[in-house]
Amino acid sequence: MIRIGLISDTHGFLDENIFKHFENCDEIWHAGDFGDISIAEKLKIFKPLRAVYGNIDGNDIRSLFPEKLHWQCEGVKIFMAHIGGYPPKYTAAIKKEIISTKPQLFICGHSHILKIIYDKTLGCLHINPGAAGRQGWHKTKTMVRFAVDGKEIKSCEVIELGKRG
Repeated sequence: MIRIGLISDTHGFLDENIFKHFENCDEIWHAGDFGDISIAEKLKIFKPLRAVYGNIDGNDIRSLFPEKLHWQCEGVKIFMAHIGGYPPKYTAAIKKEIISTKPQLFICGHSHILKIIYDKTLGCLHINPGAAGRQGWHKTKTMVRFAVDGKEIKSCEVIELGKRG
C-alpha cells in the first residue's frame, strides 16, 4: 500500500500544515502551478515527488516536470495533467488520451475546484484536489490524501487548510 498526498495550484505559497498532513504519506503528487521552484524543492526534500507543470510555471519548473505524466502505482494506471476538465467535460485532447490509455485514475488541477468524481463511462476516477495556494478565486485551501492498495484506490480524505487569505 502506498499513501499519497495530492496537491495542486500552490501558486508560490506552501502552507506549513501540508507537512503535518502528509507526514504519513509515502509520496506527494503535485498537479501543477507550483508558482515557484522553491515549492518543488521543499516538497522533494520532504517526500518523493511526482508532478506536472502548470500554465503559470516557468522554464525552471518545466525543465524538471512534464506537461503530462503516465505511470503505474501498485496495480493502478494513473494519468496526470494540469489542465484536463472533469467528467464528462474533459478537454478534447485529454478525453482522447484517457480513452486511448485507459487509466483508472485521472488527476488534474487548474480550476481550483475540488472534485472527486467516478466516470462510469470511461471507468476512471477523477480527482482535482482544488487549490492549496492563496491566489485564485477559491475560498478555502484544499488538498487530498488517499491510498493505493494493489488495484484499489481507497481511504480518500479531503483536507481543508483554512481560508485562502
